[in-house]
Amino acid sequence: MLRPVTDPDGAPFWEYAARGELRVQGCVECGELRFPPRPCCPHCQSFEAEWRLVSGGGRVWSYVVPHPPLLPDYAELAPYNVVVVELDEAPRIRLVGNLVAEPGAAIDSMPAERLRIGARVRVVLGDGLPAWVLERA
Repeated sequence: MLRPVTDPDGAPFWEYAARGELRVQGCVECGELRFPPRPCCPHCQSFEAEWRLVSGGGRVWSYVVPHPPLLPDYAELAPYNVVVVELDEAPRIRLVGNLVAEPGAAIDSMPAERLRIGARVRVVLGDGLPAWVLERA
């Protein structure tokens, strides 16, 4: 299974995700949320940051459906999707994950024909990696 490579700036993101919380870095000085995590605010250059809980709601901003040839560990799961999700609280923040049929489902559980730009989604963090499910209408 894919596991993140962490650095000091991004490690808290993965620690919170492993506990089932989606948090992003926020600037203490100007209030801007930012991702990916970094030591300095790109808006005001402050080094003061905190990790803020976000709802996990958003919309599909883009997606791709990879087909073989792929890395050997993923070839038998193809085709699967990889989505880019724009967060509700911070439209400039976009996170990558898979759209799955339900929490805990495999990355190939959502048929490609159900993918839509703009679809409303919410995060699920069952294994500590961001995945997304469609919001129920």
